[in-house]
Amino acid sequence: MMGWLRRLVLGPALIALTILLITTIPVWLIIAALLSPAVPGRLRPLRILSLLLMHLVLESIMLVELFGLWIASGFGYYIRRPFFERIHYDIVQTYLGVFFREARRVARLRIVTEGTAPDAFPGEPLLVCCRHAGPADSFTLMYALMHWYGREPRVVLKDTMAWDPAVDVLLHRLPSRFISPQPKGGGRGPDLETQVGQLAANLDENDAFVIFPEGGNFTPERRQRGIDKLRKVGLEAMARRAERMENVLAPRPGGLLAALDAAPDADVVMVSHTGLDHLLTVRDIWRELPLDKQIIMRWWRVPREDIPEGREERIDWLYTWWEKIDDWVEEHRPVDLPPASWRRQVPAGSDPSGS
Repeated sequence: MMGWLRRLVLGPALIALTILLITTIPVWLIIAALLSPAVPGRLRPLRILSLLLMHLVLESIMLVELFGLWIASGFGYYIRRPFFERIHYDIVQTYLGVFFREARRVARLRIVTEGTAPDAFPGEPLLVCCRHAGPADSFTLMYALMHWYGREPRVVLKDTMAWDPAVDVLLHRLPSRFISPQPKGGGRGPDLETQVGQLAANLDENDAFVIFPEGGNFTPERRQRGIDKLRKVGLEAMARRAERMENVLAPRPGGLLAALDAAPDADVVMVSHTGLDHLLTVRDIWRELPLDKQIIMRWWRVPREDIPEGREERIDWLYTWWEKIDDWVEEHRPVDLPPASWRRQVPAGSDPSGS
């Protein structure tokens, strides 16, 4: 019931806000232009206005399209059929393509990839296990998987993301799970591992199941809380290992272990990135624009035969990988782009002249 109320209120409100901003855009442009000389950073208010307006327009268009698809699918009766699922993935891919192209131009970002990419072995399902470091990392990962590697992501994400109207509607129609914190003593409905296992089952050749084992964006406070929690439940050895990792949170293994059991033939791809780690709040983004940063995404493919079978052995294996990712992040600090080095972004190894 809460989901329907949220969609009936937030969706129309977002569209109304977009129309209001568009119809009053001369006023906002004048205000942003007047503020720009007084604010550090080149044209920072105008850049923020550009990104905000672009996001609102794209999201409003998506909401109208999604409403039309709901009607065309028999008022939702056929909405989960493969035909409509493909259309929804196309909508996500188009949004990400347009937004990232403009965001990279406005914020001056360069995205490069390193390591074995998911398209190295086409025709095989994958479990993608990613570091969580900033609100933009999930969108960057989805963009890479869909645009560069032709994958259809199934994603596990926090239920707070459902407050974005378009994300809420789209991911309730596509294979995904919004995860809520489990109340003490349990609660109604399946637990997290059961939900994750259901989502990871029956992956096909172009699917990529995506999970963030840390459960949230990295902050020093969350890192310490994770260490303290491990000690509280008597896992002293894991707490000591987590203390040695300074750039990542201690991974929560339950979800990944459930996915490994549910998809016994899928390889694992570990993903780390650096470049936007420090952008955790709207204030951070305001302070940093234009970003002038290079984002590096590192991919490691782990063959299934290299993954141990036992639960404790798999937990140790995950911690070992997270220690490796922590070392990689330490060695790849954000890179500032000098003005002369700005180029159109392409994935590493791609033909720069390609589309």
